Amino acid sequence: MLLIKNAKILSPGTPHHGKKRDLSIDRKGRIQSIRAKLDEKRSKVLDVRGAYVSPGWMDVGVQVGDPGFEHREDLQSVAAAAAAGGFTALAPQPNTPPPIHSKSEVRYLRDGLRDSLIDLYPLGAVSQSCEGGDITEIYDMHRAGAIAFTDGQQSIQDGGLMMRALQYVKAIDGIVINAPHDESIAGRGQIHEGQMSTALGMKGLPALAEELMLQRDLYLLAYTDSRLHVANVSTAGAVALIREAKRKGLRVTASVPAMNLALTEEVLEGFDTNYKVLPPLREKSDLLALRRGIQDGTLDFVSSNHTPLEGEAKKLEFPYADFGALGLQTLFPLVNTHLGDRFKAEDWVRLLAFRPREVFGLAVPEIREKEMANLTIFSTEAEWTFEAQAIRSKSPNTPFLGQSFRGKVLGVVNKGQSVLF
Repeated sequence: MLLIKNAKILSPGTPHHGKKRDLSIDRKGRIQSIRAKLDEKRSKVLDVRGAYVSPGWMDVGVQVGDPGFEHREDLQSVAAAAAAGGFTALAPQPNTPPPIHSKSEVRYLRDGLRDSLIDLYPLGAVSQSCEGGDITEIYDMHRAGAIAFTDGQQSIQDGGLMMRALQYVKAIDGIVINAPHDESIAGRGQIHEGQMSTALGMKGLPALAEELMLQRDLYLLAYTDSRLHVANVSTAGAVALIREAKRKGLRVTASVPAMNLALTEEVLEGFDTNYKVLPPLREKSDLLALRRGIQDGTLDFVSSNHTPLEGEAKKLEFPYADFGALGLQTLFPLVNTHLGDRFKAEDWVRLLAFRPREVFGLAVPEIREKEMANLTIFSTEAEWTFEAQAIRSKSPNTPFLGQSFRGKVLGVVNKGQSVLF
């Protein structure tokens, strides 16, 4: 039995929301009692001293190497990284080798962490092998457990395929996810196109590559009257387009990567390839627009954009290094460190626990007596330093080693299991 003492509960709509309470959780993972003071014998006690307990967090769009690239990340290592980052639920990208493009692969992922405390919600591919050609059997994957459909890190370049996907998912009231990135405009760009790319002599990734494809997707969304989630928004222009689309009543939602919400292209002056991510880190005007978008609800939630890569893919000259960085373990401390002066703990719960599930029609766990415990325990004030030995992923590609953060995950509880830090 686990006894969590002196926690402030953040579970809107429940009797104990906003109150300081003790929680006891039995061996089967059910919340046995919530009281102002509990003194349970034979319990494992975690005194969080005024930290917060919320419904477990969810990350959408995490990249997993399993199946195919297990040397980068397998299901067990991503589960460990997720738990360390405060997440009890993941929706992984489908572009693995082999890809998640049929019901058998969806079932493989769905069942892969059955015995773990992490809930796994597969995303199914839109096209066969995520290659942008023939459309997949979307209905079969939906019945097997896929919660949405995307080609993941490979943006859907073909407008006809995008239109057909939006039409197909209407029959199941499903969602197509696309990260807008027009390859014909982006070319071989390495970093955001602007003063920094000019100063560093790098080929630029223009904001137009994101905004042009997003405009296309929004036109197709209006034509099909379907549902679209825009992943990895990174430009001020994209935020404006999504805000206007929502104003018009289009069924569009959007998410922003944590690094783009916290950092600008200025960190690239040292040519650290671990800051080479897609979408790229952009200008301060973009960062400020993203922050306004997340505050006013234009952007629905924050994602980790977790992309594990072996050291050999990053220890190269900047133009030859792959795009991507770890993100699961640093999402919350990164955004809390940079935005904690304008966001309260309740805001993080909305952005990390509630909206990801609400967008995809998943039930949000409640902190009530007799309910199964699905919890994230976190502090917005604890200070700590991210060291190499703390990495739970198989890959080392993070730019944040040795950096100090304000905001720390203290533990997670789900499915009768707990991991405490």
